[in-house]
Amino acid sequence: MWNYSEKVKEHFFTPRNAKVVEEANAIGDVGSISCGDALRLTLKVNPDSEVIEDAGFQTFGCGSAIASSSALTEIIIGKSLEQAASISNQDIADYLDGLPPEKMHCSVMGMEALHAAIANYRGETFVDDHEEGELICKCFAIDDAMIKKVVAQNSLTTLEEVIHYTKAGGACTACHEKIEWVLEECIEDYQAAGASTEVAPKAPTSIVQKVKRVEEVLDQLRPQLQADGGDVQLSDIDDDMVFLTLTGACSGCGLSGATLAMIEQRLSEALGESITVYPVGGARIPEAGGVS
Repeated sequence: MWNYSEKVKEHFFTPRNAKVVEEANAIGDVGSISCGDALRLTLKVNPDSEVIEDAGFQTFGCGSAIASSSALTEIIIGKSLEQAASISNQDIADYLDGLPPEKMHCSVMGMEALHAAIANYRGETFVDDHEEGELICKCFAIDDAMIKKVVAQNSLTTLEEVIHYTKAGGACTACHEKIEWVLEECIEDYQAAGASTEVAPKAPTSIVQKVKRVEEVLDQLRPQLQADGGDVQLSDIDDDMVFLTLTGACSGCGLSGATLAMIEQRLSEALGESITVYPVGGARIPEAGGVS
């Protein structure tokens, strides 16, 4: 379950400027209903001062999309187009006191809609980064140019972060390898520019991948346990909880708690997140539980 700030909840339940602006002279359309998110932003811009006098939105999407769109309109009303153009997706998220990582793509969509509306007002053609480069994610029509842009703007370093910010790879997972190639290219560019980039472990993004990663760790540890007449089997995984069954000599061993604590630490390191191991079948892990 995602944790939403009070401000996100406020803008979801009572969104500001959920409307079509009358006499709008700037319109920005991004996303598509088929991909699950779509946003139309309408603006009334003073032609003399280029100040945004009114803004409204219509969105098809989740609660975070509504809250992000609502926040965007509040931020830009009263600003000049030049000031508005400098607003980033992180500014939208910060205005809402943060968004869950899995919902950051909603703030990116708001930023894109704003740029599209500004281009529309100026009579320019908005270049949609989703259609500019090599197609990477067919499910959400995301290309490498879009990924590179969002990675650079938000200093992303992991596959999971790219999925959260762009939705690319969030469906069938077939494009994960391609996304990693693009991400590696971006990181190489950072390093070439002299930036310090520490790449975090790539966390699994699906239950299938998580099971595979857990099994890989257990396979690495199994010979050590089997040498003492024991073994370990994966029983279940639920979010950050991994349920294991110790068998053979390990099941009644007085050091079973220490064994589970060691496995817990190895799993946390391999998965790039804090994992708590729960024993199934009688063994007990130390009460401290979890890896800090």
